[in-house]
Amino acid sequence: MTDATPEVGGESTNARAIASSSINGTLRNISKRGDIALALGIVCILVVLLLPMPTWMLDFSLALSITFSVLILMTVLFIKEPLELNSFPTILLIATMMRLALNLASTRLILADGHTGTAAAGRVIESFGNFVVAGNYVIGIIVFGILVIVNFVVITKGAGRIAEVAARFSLDAMPGKQMAIDSDLSAGLIGEEDARNRRSKLEEENSFFGAMDGASKFVRGDAIAGLLITFINIIGGIIIGTAQQDMSVSEAAQNYTLLTVGDGLVSQIPALIVSIGAGMLVTKAGVRGTTDKAVFGQLGGYPSALGISSVLLVVMAMLPGIPAFPFLLLAAITGGLAFNLTRQEAKTVADEQANAAAEAAEVPVAEEPITTALAIDLIRLELGYGLLSMINSQKEQRLTDQIKALRRQLASEMGFVMPAVRIQDNLQLAANAYVVRIKEIEAGTGELRPSMLLVMDPRGEQISLPGEATQEPTFGLPAMWINEQSREEAMFRGYTVVDAPTVITTHITEIIRENMSELLSYVETQKLLDELDAAHQKLIADLVPNQISVGGVQRVLQNLLSERISIRDLSTILEGISEACGYTRNMTQITEHVRSRLARQLSDTNTNEQGHVPLITLSPEWEQAFAESIIGEGEEKQLAMSPTDLQKFINAVRTTFERHAMQGDVPILLVSPGIRPYVRSVIERFRPVTVVMSQNEIHAKARIKTVGQI
Repeated sequence: MTDATPEVGGESTNARAIASSSINGTLRNISKRGDIALALGIVCILVVLLLPMPTWMLDFSLALSITFSVLILMTVLFIKEPLELNSFPTILLIATMMRLALNLASTRLILADGHTGTAAAGRVIESFGNFVVAGNYVIGIIVFGILVIVNFVVITKGAGRIAEVAARFSLDAMPGKQMAIDSDLSAGLIGEEDARNRRSKLEEENSFFGAMDGASKFVRGDAIAGLLITFINIIGGIIIGTAQQDMSVSEAAQNYTLLTVGDGLVSQIPALIVSIGAGMLVTKAGVRGTTDKAVFGQLGGYPSALGISSVLLVVMAMLPGIPAFPFLLLAAITGGLAFNLTRQEAKTVADEQANAAAEAAEVPVAEEPITTALAIDLIRLELGYGLLSMINSQKEQRLTDQIKALRRQLASEMGFVMPAVRIQDNLQLAANAYVVRIKEIEAGTGELRPSMLLVMDPRGEQISLPGEATQEPTFGLPAMWINEQSREEAMFRGYTVVDAPTVITTHITEIIRENMSELLSYVETQKLLDELDAAHQKLIADLVPNQISVGGVQRVLQNLLSERISIRDLSTILEGISEACGYTRNMTQITEHVRSRLARQLSDTNTNEQGHVPLITLSPEWEQAFAESIIGEGEEKQLAMSPTDLQKFINAVRTTFERHAMQGDVPILLVSPGIRPYVRSVIERFRPVTVVMSQNEIHAKARIKTVGQI
């Protein structure tokens, strides 16, 4: 017997040790597996809904509910952006389920044991009830009602509305934000990883605000449920106390109201805390940083506002009947803050200026790369110092505005994207002089009077107004500079009146039109092809480089622009090039074929106000003379006409066209297709604005009228 006793005791000790070790291991496993812990917590909440709970466990659970609510609020205060707590809707649902389960558990205890005294539902509910009711349950009901109103009407309703609007705006802005990410990725501003992270963040943001919109209904429903549960507890408690427990109405009302109000406060205070947290989270959507930095940094960031508030508080302290001490104390605090902030701002500005000066002194002046000297301005406008007011003055921003309008006009009319115009001063010029340069070669010059108006008589007669006689710089027409006061009289007499910026813009326009072919570079041609609509990209793919190079397309477009033919109908031009490349590689012949494809456009451009195309034809003698003077084959073809015959032709053309110009007509010269390029090459040297067309370029439906012959 003596030997057996230790063995039995040893087995019992070992069993307890094994059991303790097993329990500890289970707890450690649960702590490591958060999903199991969360599942057990949800199961506990559901069990509370079905089974009664002892008072000590209810006290602990109510304390846990309050702790959980405070933790939610503090977390919301310290996060820097809402997405750091994107699980808030789930947390809100769990907190709401916990409070409703505890409400049901406390209701079961109140209605079952409320007749035994105010401790029937635990010490926590009894303490809250005694503290608020203070012996008068009417006061308790009023206080509880006010808390419910604050939570339900003010905080919950506002937070729900903000969440709804934020969700709607976030979803509406999602396509634009996605396009911005794709645009930054295409431009090379961000990498694939950054784009993937931004898209992921955008999806999280949309999901978060959408979930917050629905989660706000939890808070609203919780407030309504708390109000209904309190009403049911009071009515049900009084009925149970008087009908089943033989209590008087006043005694039953005292017991059950105290318990119910205490229970309502214990549930509504955590609900109010969570509602405040939800409101802060949704209102923090556009704010960066923690809440304290956002609020204090913005409210306390304006010393003037604090100073004015201090003065207003001093004025209120002087009003009769108002206690002066609290207002003067607050005035001193706000005034001191304003003074300190002003000093800090001044010190910060001084430090920034000192740091900037030190950095500027430390950083050596970078030597300009030698390659910058190789850059050429395609179009440059140089102004004398007297004309700088046209671009520097806020009152007269017309020059730059007109140049911008000119670029748009040329793009719409000619299909040609004019390069940017660089404007700079040139102290070597006269004060009121200007120079227009194309690829840094002087292409035009003139002299202006920036404060005066230029007047021209369209009839060519003498201008009978006081002013300074001059010549219009673009076309060399006689003109006169007059004062602004004479504008009305000049317009009344039918004169053309323009200001100085318009004179420069007109001159630049004419120079650009004369040099469009030279300004159309290889790069600009490639841009025109790339920007053609998607429906014609297959045509471009078949044409370039299989049939012709980009340089060849550039050459054809330059040939068209040299005769001021719009290349805006680029698809038709490319179709014509594709057709011509089937039988020739000669750029002149390709251009002539493209011109025939543009017959409708050419005929419409040269139709006069009467609705017909005025023609001057070339006599058969001259047609034969030009045809016989063309020598060579293919690319080697050229005109070999004698100088005497060329001079006769030039004189005949000049005489005929000047005679019609005096009559107000602007006819075109019609020649046969084979000699058109060579006739044009002669005429462009002395009358570049004269249009030379072949019979193939007159559209079948165009109305023509022959007005002369050479």
